[in-house]
Amino acid sequence: MENKISIVINTYNCEKTFKECLESVKDFDEIVVCDMYSTDKTLEIAKEYNCKIIMHENVGYADPARNYAISNASNEWVFVIDSDEVVPKELREYLYEFIKSPSQYTGVAMPRITYGWNEPLEVLYPDIIVRFFKRDLVIYPPQVHGTPYVKEGEIYYIDKKRKDLAIIHKQNRTTSGWLKIIDTYTDWEIEKLKEKNKDINFFYHTWKSLWIFIEKFFFKGGGRTESEVSLYAY
Repeated sequence: MENKISIVINTYNCEKTFKECLESVKDFDEIVVCDMYSTDKTLEIAKEYNCKIIMHENVGYADPARNYAISNASNEWVFVIDSDEVVPKELREYLYEFIKSPSQYTGVAMPRITYGWNEPLEVLYPDIIVRFFKRDLVIYPPQVHGTPYVKEGEIYYIDKKRKDLAIIHKQNRTTSGWLKIIDTYTDWEIEKLKEKNKDINFFYHTWKSLWIFIEKFFFKGGGRTESEVSLYAY
């Protein structure tokens, strides 16, 4: 069996960060770009790197299109990244070594370093995420930030001390950018409650979302741990 890896990226209007992202993954065997009809230069950039481009309707966020994107990968092992992320050379080399003898493992969880205000946000580290796995053994739920279902096998966890093997998240949001994200996710959560016919108190859920964000990232010290792993996060 050939030890090849497919990169899978869901995109929409990400020209500002996309070139750096693709430059960091150009040495993988395949790059699959699942685009939601971008109106900027995203697709032009993808063509520069000979990406395999597929299209999906724009549903507002990436999660509903994840399974579709992954199903279009040609190789058994798939590495899902975001358009504002960078994959260090050390991590690429590590993953190719890993698939030579993966044992009982069908996926790999790794740390992620997130940047904000042009600085690494240590308070968010290690933010453990599962992004590397066998194509046919993981299912994404359609909900935003849904936790993936691994059909069989085990997840291998890279030591969080290995910062050289961490994905680099170059989102660099400003304060207003973070608040915009909180606002967007609050809207989505309210829509979920509507679908379940539950009572909605707008102010309660808005401030609850804000408090969870502050408590999680500034009081409790950081992103996800191994017990809070999820495949995708903005």
